[in-house]
Amino acid sequence: MTSTQTPIVRMQKLHKHFGSLHVLKDIDLEIVPGEVVVVIGASGSGKSTLIRCINGLEEFQSGSLDVDGNTLLPNGKSSQALQTIRTEVGMVFQQFNLFPHLSVLDNVTLAPMKVRGWSRQDAEETAKRLLDRVGIADQANKYPSQLSGGQQQRVALARALAMEPRLMLFDEPTSALDPEMIGEVLDAMRELAKEGMTMVIVTHEMGFAREVADSIIFIHKGEIAEQGTPEQLFDSPQHERTQSFLARVLKH
Repeated sequence: MTSTQTPIVRMQKLHKHFGSLHVLKDIDLEIVPGEVVVVIGASGSGKSTLIRCINGLEEFQSGSLDVDGNTLLPNGKSSQALQTIRTEVGMVFQQFNLFPHLSVLDNVTLAPMKVRGWSRQDAEETAKRLLDRVGIADQANKYPSQLSGGQQQRVALARALAMEPRLMLFDEPTSALDPEMIGEVLDAMRELAKEGMTMVIVTHEMGFAREVADSIIFIHKGEIAEQGTPEQLFDSPQHERTQSFLARVLKH
């Protein structure tokens, strides 16, 4: 990874308000292709809002945001760029958001066929390969309600990957899972990181963050309070707020 690469995400002086609430303040952030960035912070700090701005799920009020060469304008005034970004950026949420009436296989093939115009055969070949990659090839003909939470989240991951995204966003992907299922989802994400996928991950799993991240961002009350490598942030945090946050979350 070199600093000469063109960033795939560039935020400059980005501000976001919910009514009178100032939820993101003066955010400057660059992410280069192949980088794994983990965003940490207390609940309500603006972590999820930050990554939801990247694919236009949240509008911002001022500043600039470029994603893979597409410029998103403040207040949602960039419908064409937004469409392109949503096609190129995959997202996995806390809730799995699978279509309950479709089989696992059909959940994964739907978007490539509808949005990318792939044939059913091509889409199914890709879907089967991806389901195998996340360890649930044997569940292809089942329906979401027949799967565990960990399996459903891995279907959601395969579904996002089926669109061949240039960037993957994860918004607390293990928060809704039972403890014994968290590992299987993190394992699938680890593999993805090893393969060089550009990833932005909001998570409370600090051990995982230390292991996979190239860069950790600590957000406090809507501002980037500190940013650095996992070693810098976990072993010698500079900011008092980072220190007190880590003291709370790492003592378990």
